[in-house]
Formats: sequence, C-alpha cells, structure tokens
Amino acid sequence: IMKNTTILSAILLMTSIVFVSCQGSPAREEKLPIMSWYSIPAEDATLERYQELADCGFNINFSHLGSLEDLRTSLDLAQQVGVKVMATCRELETSPDSVVALVKDHPALYGYFLRDEPACPSFPYLAEWARKIEYADGGEHPLYLNLLPNFVDTAVLTCNYREYVRRFIAEVKLPMVSFDYYPVTFGGISSDNWYDNMQVIHDESEAAGLPFWAFALSTAHDPYPLPTMASLRLELYTALAYGAQGLQYFTYWNPGTEVWNFHEAPINQNKERSEAYYLVQQMNRELQARAFVFVGSKVVSISHVGKTIFRGCKAMEELPAHVISLETGDDGAVVSLLEKDGWYYLVLVSRTLERPTDLKVAFDTRVHMIGPDGKAVRLPKGENALSIGEGDVAIFRYRK
Repeated sequence: IMKNTTILSAILLMTSIVFVSCQGSPAREEKLPIMSWYSIPAEDATLERYQELADCGFNINFSHLGSLEDLRTSLDLAQQVGVKVMATCRELETSPDSVVALVKDHPALYGYFLRDEPACPSFPYLAEWARKIEYADGGEHPLYLNLLPNFVDTAVLTCNYREYVRRFIAEVKLPMVSFDYYPVTFGGISSDNWYDNMQVIHDESEAAGLPFWAFALSTAHDPYPLPTMASLRLELYTALAYGAQGLQYFTYWNPGTEVWNFHEAPINQNKERSEAYYLVQQMNRELQARAFVFVGSKVVSISHVGKTIFRGCKAMEELPAHVISLETGDDGAVVSLLEKDGWYYLVLVSRTLERPTDLKVAFDTRVHMIGPDGKAVRLPKGENALSIGEGDVAIFRYRK
C-alpha cells in the first residue's frame, strides 16, 4: 500500500499554546498533529484501547470505520482520552449532509477523510463531495485525503507528478496536502525519489499557502522492514525539515490482510503491543518536546550537503544566515533553515542509517542546541565538533 482563516485554525486545532522559559528565552510549547493511520477497528473500540492510543502519543485517531454508528462510538471514546478523530464512514459519502449534521459539533471531531491515493480522473468528483461536506460543516473542520507518491506510473496519474500535485491543489481545493512515501526498504533508502517527492510537495503546498502532512512507516510489510528509531527519525525529521505541519504513521493497528504480509504493527496481528509501539511512543514524546521548533515555522531555505546530491535536491551554495562554516563529510545531511517569532532554527538531518554523521559547525552569534527533550543547551564559541546519530537530527536556535 503506497500509501479563510477558520479552516486553517481547524488544521491546528490540536495546538495548545503556553509560554515557558527555555534557557532564559521565551518559547512557545505547541503540539504537532500526529495521526494514527489505520487505527482501532470498530470491533475493538473500547475505552482501554483508546487510552492505549493516547498513551502512545497520538492526538488524532483515524480508524477505517464502516458505519455512522461506529464513527459516533469512536468520537465518544476519543473524547474521553483527549484525542481527536478524523471521521470516515460509508454514509459520509452517500449522505454527507445528514452525517455532518450529526457529528460536526462533537468536541472530538478533527476533520473528514475523503479517499486514499486518488488519481487525477477522480478529482472532479472529490471536489464536488468536498464542497457538500464543507457547506454542511460550515467550514469549521478540515477535509483530508492522501496523495500517491512520485514513483507511481504517469499512466496511472495521467500526468507528471508535479502536475498531479498542482492539479489536486487547484481542483479539489482542500486545506492541506498529504502524501505517503516509505523510503526505507530492505534495499536501503530510496533517496533519489524520496527527497524529490518531498521537495515537490514542499514547493507546491508553499506556493498555494497550504500546510502539508507526511508519513513514517511503523508496520513492516513487503518490501519494508521493521521500523527502528533511526528509520522513524529519518522519515519524520526530514519531513519537518521540509516544512511538514502534521505527521502520520502507517499503520497503528495491524491490517487484517495477508496480501502485503503486514506484521508487527504497534498493535500487532495478535492485538498486542509490539516493539514498534514503544518506538513510536518514544518518537512521539521526542517530537512533541521539539514541536515548538516546527509548528508554524516558515522554511527559509532547504539544501543538501554531502558527496551525492540526489535528484530534485539543491546543493548548498551559500551558508545559512549566521553560519560561518559547516561540514558533514561524504554522507551529508539535509540543511533546512526555519524562521519563527524572531528566531532562526537550523535543522540538519542525517541521510544515512548506517553510521553517525560527523558535523563541524561554527556560528557568528550566540547559539543554543535543542535536545530531544526540547531543552536548549548553550554551545561554546568557535567551531563545534558534533555527531548526528543514524537518521537523527541536530537543531540549532539563534536570533535573526
């Protein structure tokens, strides 16, 4: 499986803002939307299962539910554990007006799901359906669907990939862009296609003034291995470096089909917690500790350093603001400069799962490094020699 102001406010509905002190500087602590794709099925919908989901660090639940009754049960359970719901059921398509009327005021409703991985010929129908839901909802909640990745044949898309994304934005007119691409396979990282896909999504969503969401793979299936902390970090921090404003995991619950050999999802084929559950839980804690860096940030620049510059990527031709030297060796890194509230955040993401990335970096201003717990640590003046773990990230904060 390959997997307005009012509307924009709804997209960041999960965001709660408090002011805290971080090494003497005010910083906003905010929440990233993190969604569990293919989540708790209707037959297993209990308060205990929903609490388990919340304990894993998810704040949006997306269960593939069949009926309106199942959806209402999901909303009620999610509300009790402080989780929102991306709504779907058969009746949402056949009777959107009546379904929306029944759920739109539920406190646990996040938004509405339309369809997974559509091709261009279905865009007119999806646009018509979306307008019906938006009208019934009054524009209070976002609509969502997930696009195909760029390695899908153009015969299926009916155009090239950039045109596919551009047409979706222009024709379906949803308030966010989402796509799936799982770059870590048994053969390694599919760097040429994946970074290019990420760049296209960034470019087209930014041009349209829309946020984008991206995925990490949490369930092994052909030809994808079991997740590791390194693979989860690589996928999620790369997406955030490119400007993602929402994150998703495929999947939370083990799909009940044998076609793709799904196994060891966070909630596995035996409906038990697998090792992946605890990896995802740890990852989500880390992400939320650093959420203030990424939520609402603007991408100033994205480039790559290293021996190989992959297709669709821009080699770093000039150093980011306030950086006077930066070296990573042959493995290289994604180099993203983010801007927010008078701060720059320099985000460097490893491009390898095989070994740590050696980093030498120097700045011409006072700099703090943001750790996985969200705390800022002052760096000494001059060049700093550091190591970025496999697939991991280094984040530096300094005034503009």
